[in-house]
Amino acid sequence: MKNIFSFLLTCYLILATCYSVFAQETFRPKNLKPIVYVLPIKEEIGPVSSRHLLEGLKQASDAKADYIILYLNTYGGAVDDADKMRTAILNCKIPVYAYVDNNAASAGALIAISCDSIYMAPGANIGAATVVGQDGKPAPEKYQSYMRSILRSTAEQNKRDQKIAEAMNDSRAYIPGVNDSGKVLTFTTSEAIKNHFCEGEAKSVEEVLKLAHVENYEIITYEISGVGTAIDWLINPAISGFLIMIIIAGIYYEFQAPGTIFPIAASMLAALLYFAPHYLQGLAENWEILIFFVGVILLALEVFVIPGFGVAGALGVLFIVLGLALSLVKSVPTNFPVNLPEGNAFISALFIVLASTTISIGLSFYLFGRFIKSSAFSRVSVKSVNSKAHGFVGVDMTSLNLVGKEGSAFTVLRPSGKVEIDGDVYDATAESGFIDKGEKILVVKYETAQLFVRKG
Repeated sequence: MKNIFSFLLTCYLILATCYSVFAQETFRPKNLKPIVYVLPIKEEIGPVSSRHLLEGLKQASDAKADYIILYLNTYGGAVDDADKMRTAILNCKIPVYAYVDNNAASAGALIAISCDSIYMAPGANIGAATVVGQDGKPAPEKYQSYMRSILRSTAEQNKRDQKIAEAMNDSRAYIPGVNDSGKVLTFTTSEAIKNHFCEGEAKSVEEVLKLAHVENYEIITYEISGVGTAIDWLINPAISGFLIMIIIAGIYYEFQAPGTIFPIAASMLAALLYFAPHYLQGLAENWEILIFFVGVILLALEVFVIPGFGVAGALGVLFIVLGLALSLVKSVPTNFPVNLPEGNAFISALFIVLASTTISIGLSFYLFGRFIKSSAFSRVSVKSVNSKAHGFVGVDMTSLNLVGKEGSAFTVLRPSGKVEIDGDVYDATAESGFIDKGEKILVVKYETAQLFVRKG
């Protein structure tokens, strides 16, 4: 009897274990609505769209979606980002259907081909997957060869015609009745359906689901996360330019008045807000950020340690500008140890950095001068007169007698430093610009217990 009881208990435990493992799949409620996750890609293919897709696929997985509709309307973009998106779609365990609303050109065509099924709106187009540079001209053959390879492999994995996929990049691909014009292949909706490259024509997502025999469903549309929204906002060129202005202004004021907390703190915060989103977006690389900070260090050494303005200072300025500009654009693979940006994109980024730097320095001079003369400054300055009759003793005003005298710069004035007049050394400030050590100077005024000089 005891053996029978043990046998029954063992059978019960085995059945209970099997139930806990397979119950969810085996006994899924029949009335549970399938979840359809709609993920729009309506911008140029690049770091932003790549991040949106990866984030959307994760959200769809977390929502336990049964289907994903990739809502495509794009003229293409960066091949490396498209390849990243293609790989993510191919590895996705949820069926992904592409709905081409108007355009799936170039990199967009590759992304559409990577989906399990393709549906197209009336009048839509897919193809023209030639790789082009920033100037709009076809890229060298090695890039075209790579694009043809991933087009073929993607089509092969989803059981589509590899020759048709290759013809979307290569005008030399000859397919009788399909591509015999000697031009890169682009399909209209009807042509794609006729050549079995598209599952059907649909005017909406709802029609796509009807053609795919999906009924009684629930639709969830992708919404960008708060972090994603912040990144998209911060990498906007206008915002990036504004952050560059704060970075440069903070560095400038720190070198003019060492130890001032607010300007350098604002500069550090602006640098964080500038580099972090560009790094997360895949635009800024480690070596590009390193160049910027090396430039700041070289400039600091030039100002505080090395007399005069020489190689270290020039390299510091160059590295700061290069670091900021390089971080604005995506690098492309090269034969060098590091990747470099395309020429036209880098020139545009360089223009943004130089323009922002010029405006920042100009505003720094202007605003500081306005503040000294403003009523706000007068409110924090002393207006009352303290006379000897009331027991006050004034400071030594002999420096006032130095106005109009000539001397030489005892140290470099940037703009503050020391000057030598009649054998004595005084603290002084250059009225404008920098004055190198040993240059002749002329005392032009004495204000707020400070001598102001200019080159003599």
